[in-house]
Amino acid sequence: MSKTSILYQHGTLALLVPGLLDGTITMKEMLQHGDTGIGTGEGLDGELVILNGTPYQIDSHGSVNIVPDDFTMPFANIHFANYQKLFDVKDISQADLEKKVVSATSTNTFFSIEFSGTFTNIKTRAVKKSQKPYDTLAKTAECQSIFQRETVAGTMLSYYSPQLFDGAAVAGFHNHFLADDHTFGGHLLEFGSASGTVSIQQFDTLEQHLPVNNQEFSNFDFSGHDILGDIHKAES
Repeated sequence: MSKTSILYQHGTLALLVPGLLDGTITMKEMLQHGDTGIGTGEGLDGELVILNGTPYQIDSHGSVNIVPDDFTMPFANIHFANYQKLFDVKDISQADLEKKVVSATSTNTFFSIEFSGTFTNIKTRAVKKSQKPYDTLAKTAECQSIFQRETVAGTMLSYYSPQLFDGAAVAGFHNHFLADDHTFGGHLLEFGSASGTVSIQQFDTLEQHLPVNNQEFSNFDFSGHDILGDIHKAES
């Protein structure tokens, strides 16, 4: 099995819903499984974009920071990049981009999109780090900062998860963004149009890693929570 065909995921989005936000893996450990990825820090401490083996955090102030090896996360995706060019686009909308990508692949597989280019009317967000006792994902996500740019050059890094796995991840596209000049980024909420090169990497294996040594996770009863509803509210 080629290591570039594996998507490694630590934690699940479902465990964030009730507020299980402890950092349960370090960045050093995470980088053993890839050089490209996204995630969030302990207590939803900002939004992560990992490119070319360098982990960047966009914090709630909008600053872009390189995080240390001991930075911990409750949730992250990572893989070893081996993108193949899919197509070039000009002034494409977000909705049309997603349709075009899906029509060129399968909605029943995991894949990643790397879109390098220029984006207009782009809106991102980052959440302020919370402390224990943690609130729910929905409540914590209310304490977010919104950032906007009329035009910015950068990379949109996306993971697509099939509907079958909704809850482990968010079904559909999960998009993060980092500007080329490292002055802007975050969880991508929307953009108006974009021009550039779209590349794809498909995975045939999901390696799901769970924080089994975290007692709160191991003992938690998820049955009283609207897991999917809260994930979709927080990620939109």
